[in-house]
Amino acid sequence: MSSTPIVVGLVGAGPWASMFHAPMLAAGPETRLGMVYGRRLEAAEALASQYGATATDDIHRLVGACDAVAFAVPPDVQARLAPVAARAGLPLLLEKPVGLDLASAQRLAHELEGVPTMLMLRGRFSPRIRDFLARAAGFEATGLNAVSVNSALLGTNPFGTPWRRQHGALLDIGPHVLDLVEAAAGPIVDLAATGSSLGWLALTTQHENGAVGQLSLSLSIGVADGVFECALFGPEGVVAMAPVTRTDDEWPEAMANIRAEFAQVVLSGVSHTLDVHRGVRLQELIETAADQLES
Repeated sequence: MSSTPIVVGLVGAGPWASMFHAPMLAAGPETRLGMVYGRRLEAAEALASQYGATATDDIHRLVGACDAVAFAVPPDVQARLAPVAARAGLPLLLEKPVGLDLASAQRLAHELEGVPTMLMLRGRFSPRIRDFLARAAGFEATGLNAVSVNSALLGTNPFGTPWRRQHGALLDIGPHVLDLVEAAAGPIVDLAATGSSLGWLALTTQHENGAVGQLSLSLSIGVADGVFECALFGPEGVVAMAPVTRTDDEWPEAMANIRAEFAQVVLSGVSHTLDVHRGVRLQELIETAADQLES
């Protein structure tokens, strides 16, 4: 690992950029927050000033001033701006979902071909989930349950952004849950969806090894810190994710892992195993579920 911090430009100055991306990238030692891009310059300035970074409302200026770029914007905005950084050959830390639909996700993957990418499925970098997946490896699962609920669409929650209010749980937390259950129980070969992405969404998954999963998702549940749980069931017993009382208790170690692994992507020029193509795979599953909900 280089002793010189990688200068990362952050695209986005909203709540998630402020709460997670900016402090993560600024903490070092692997990275340094060099510049913040925001559609509203005043928002970018407010965030950048906290970390001694520069603010801009010109994406080309950010691309020219940084070694790599991280995104914390809605998926349609990411799809429009990520190719600008890709054309400059800069490694990219992408947010999920990588598109609002499968076609846009596939188009983005094509435009980023040859550029090192890493997809920030935050949970996959937390010690709690990594421990769960390590214990799940080799476990003969016949069934699984996963629950991901929070209050993003209730009241004045800062995460009740327009794209979430339009598309709901399937696009927002769906990538996290679908990625986790595939990592824990193997590839999904069939998926059924019922309910509402804006209310309570139930997914049933059939996995390549025969396991059946039941997934529950919602952004409309009045729980302060959210719930994210998963358990596998089989002849040998149960493998369950360790409980957590506050979701942000996991953040410091997850941030450190993301920062270090993205720095390795930048220095090696090799995409992470969780890359834009993993995002496209998750978008395929989401599209299957969305088609069923529409019909």
